[in-house]
Amino acid sequence: MRVVIAGGGVAGSAAALALARTGHEVTVYESHEDPGGQVGSFLSLAANGLRALDALGCLAAVQRAGFAVPRQRMWSGRGRLLADVPRGRRASDHLMSITLMRADLVSVLRSAAAGAGASIVTGRPLTAADIRCLSADAELFVGADGIWSATRSALDPAAPQPRYAGLYTVSGVSSGLSIEQGAWNMMFASRGAFIWLQAPDRTTWWSAQVSAPPPDLAAAGPAALRELFRREDTAAAIIGATQAVHAATLHHVLAPVRIRQDGHVALIGDAAAPVGAGQGASMAIEDAVVLTQHVQRGAPVPAALAAFDQARRARVGKMARTAARNRDAKTAGPLAARLRELIMPVVFGRVYERATGWLYDFDPGELAAAQAVGSDG
Repeated sequence: MRVVIAGGGVAGSAAALALARTGHEVTVYESHEDPGGQVGSFLSLAANGLRALDALGCLAAVQRAGFAVPRQRMWSGRGRLLADVPRGRRASDHLMSITLMRADLVSVLRSAAAGAGASIVTGRPLTAADIRCLSADAELFVGADGIWSATRSALDPAAPQPRYAGLYTVSGVSSGLSIEQGAWNMMFASRGAFIWLQAPDRTTWWSAQVSAPPPDLAAAGPAALRELFRREDTAAAIIGATQAVHAATLHHVLAPVRIRQDGHVALIGDAAAPVGAGQGASMAIEDAVVLTQHVQRGAPVPAALAAFDQARRARVGKMARTAARNRDAKTAGPLAARLRELIMPVVFGRVYERATGWLYDFDPGELAAAQAVGSDG
């Protein structure tokens, strides 16, 4: 089957790999010259994302490209430990959360997709006219072109547009600090949240998520951040030891997308639902695997896409609601922060696995062998 994919990031590269491995003729169009490149900062993959990578056959390669982070620790702005739980998994799960640069994840997926026979065309953003032309010549068109998806707008001109979520992120790398390895640390600060962890080379990877109106991103550097986080000693010290800064990015949210497929075109990843809460990459990889599984079951493409949409809608919607609560926690006022400091040490560890099991336990299973697939009906 001829498949065209818009977008060669995490979602598009994973979909290209899954569909090419199962026997389809896949072409990916990516707007960046290098879809890996230094686009974005670091990310984490929880157990559910790792199982989806295992279905794609590249779990080991991704584990080599990153490093395991067994624990997650949550701190108050005053430095009090609020919770210490397994990172992105149940305590009994042997799959440790992996942290790596987004570029390295894309590179692994893209290389595997090319090795499976997918053609990847870089430096080619698609317009609405391109999408109409290319989709007419393909039996399946996959929109994996992110939160600003042109495919989503082509599919539904009345589709919602992204809006600023009230947070922006600046990430960086610091050195010369003595920080325990093996833990993803997140502090609820007075101006948002601050994340840090120690990499195997002893550098400290950090991310400041600032609750504020949209800033001049060019001015959102370490000096400004150190002033914003001056009340949080740990954050201020890490920012002060910065050796490199990644580009600042604005967080956007998207209202629920009404039309996610039309029997011929399907949206995956952030084009369909930018879930956030650190699950964007894992959910995108899940989408790629589940889409391919439904296509491989032999039903005509319209029926396969309808089944895929039905299978994913509730899970992705639940994750989006969880992400909204996560954002609210980062922008809480001083009274809510004080209550959190009192309640979390008592409650969080007791409810963590029950509250997150639905997310981390997901296992898509294996990809089926290639078989004939109908394109109409």
